[in-house]
Amino acid sequence: MAYDEKAKAPAAKAHSVSMEDRCRMNVTGVEDVESFDETVIVMNTSQGDLIVRGSGLHIGKISLDVGQLSVEGVINELSYEEKQTQGGFWQRLFG
Repeated sequence: MAYDEKAKAPAAKAHSVSMEDRCRMNVTGVEDVESFDETVIVMNTSQGDLIVRGSGLHIGKISLDVGQLSVEGVINELSYEEKQTQGGFWQRLFG
């Protein structure tokens, strides 16, 4: 197999967040939703885990095939957690 024909790693989905009046939010680049309730939504995105905190939160639309999600409710906080590095100590150190 030639070098050009080798399988390449899939490109990460483009990620964006848009919010309207702190009550509607659209997110792209969503890979999975880990958990959700009326106060917290935790989702995996191509740029790390996104945590949305607020009140009366609910997921309006979700399409994981294209990586889109919409949230409605009072949004008080958005925060990211970096993706965990796979591998052992030495790989994280020298990776």
